[in-house]
Amino acid sequence: MNFFQKEIKLPYYKRGFHLITNIIVAELSEISKIKVGQLHVFIKHTSASLTINENADPTVRHDFEHHMNVMVPENAPYYIHTYEGPDDMPAHIKSSLMGASVQVPITNGQLNLGAWQGVYLCEHRDNGGFRKLVLTAFGE
Repeated sequence: MNFFQKEIKLPYYKRGFHLITNIIVAELSEISKIKVGQLHVFIKHTSASLTINENADPTVRHDFEHHMNVMVPENAPYYIHTYEGPDDMPAHIKSSLMGASVQVPITNGQLNLGAWQGVYLCEHRDNGGFRKLVLTAFGE
């Protein structure tokens, strides 16, 4: 079994849901060497997250952002952790709800995603900055 791991820094993204599948594939070209395996993607932050969803219609990403802001509002009167701004505590909650990692099958050197699936960076802060991912591909 082969293992490949790389830490990458994503470009700066504004708050919202952003497709990053192509960046992942470009940054970890060793995926092409795996016939059967898995790609694990982990984000090293507590105020951004990862998910897999619709990769064709950008309105889906808009609706995700809108719904998450309704579900986890800023300035809730019961938040105590507020010293980093009104988007900080909601960002931590959203990150826990969405998750810090995704796993994708690798088949014949390619990510085996569905026809309409892509990996999203979910940026929950207004000014989250650059985000780091750990990409681990393994298989035969």
